[in-house]
Amino acid sequence: MRRIALSTGDPNGIGPEIVLRALGALQGDDRLQATVFGPPEVLRRTAQAIGLEQLLSKLDLRPVGELPSAAAVPGEVNAQAGASAVASATAAILACQAGEFDAVVAGPHHETAIHQAGIPFSGYPSLVARLCGQDEHSVFLLLVGGGLRIVHVTLHESVATALERITPALIVAATQAGVRACAMLGVEQPKVALFGINPHASEGGLFGPEDEERVVPAALQLHELGIPVDGPAGADTLLADRRHDLYVAMLHDQGHIPVKLLAPQAATAVSIGGKVLLASTGHGSAMDIAGKGTARPDALLRSLRLVAGIS
Repeated sequence: MRRIALSTGDPNGIGPEIVLRALGALQGDDRLQATVFGPPEVLRRTAQAIGLEQLLSKLDLRPVGELPSAAAVPGEVNAQAGASAVASATAAILACQAGEFDAVVAGPHHETAIHQAGIPFSGYPSLVARLCGQDEHSVFLLLVGGGLRIVHVTLHESVATALERITPALIVAATQAGVRACAMLGVEQPKVALFGINPHASEGGLFGPEDEERVVPAALQLHELGIPVDGPAGADTLLADRRHDLYVAMLHDQGHIPVKLLAPQAATAVSIGGKVLLASTGHGSAMDIAGKGTARPDALLRSLRLVAGIS
């Protein structure tokens, strides 16, 4: 049985609803045991609204991140809700790091709300790194969905900043983390491909020197480390072939667009390379439908099953 620490995400988003719906769907499945980290009053109101009061009484709940009633407004972006999301995820990550759990699954957060709270945050990978005492850029995002696994060398930053940070060493580190994650997910010795930075991987320098200066040396280093890779090549060409188990995207949109196109609202985002394994939904907090009782838990269920080794 896998022990999972499950945080609720932004309490004003769909996080509390999909947490309850997912756990309702998993009742009787003894392959995982989930402990919920989140605001109890928000969960109580949500359970009452969607008819899952009996489930709430059975939950293993660790209260954290409770909101004042004036701030607990479904669909409203506010700083206290953002702070609550970080507090619940932080408590879950620290408990996992202490050995109480095997993995963390985090509900969807809202980055604007978190920034309104004045909390430095650029996604769950950076939070895992910070809490585990690692360099922020040593934890990477792996998106899984639509038959694709794509690890991202850079993530939530401007393209200009990302280009400044991409180095052969960073590409190698992201690829190594992706290969280790594939092994954890049951894919030993994955076939790996590197996306180019520029269109057509710079077309032999026609579109710039970046690929020749950064991605090609990374590919050579990976071969020397015993990780054979294809590329760099154009992301469009590699994805059209679909011959690889793992793709390495240099920029956020290179990896997110294909996964979300093939698995809309159903992808899993895994923070890899850290001392704690954390998975989350590939979608956001969906403020437009929060509190309406129509949110589907599909992506959260997939995340729970993925880290529990069920899928």
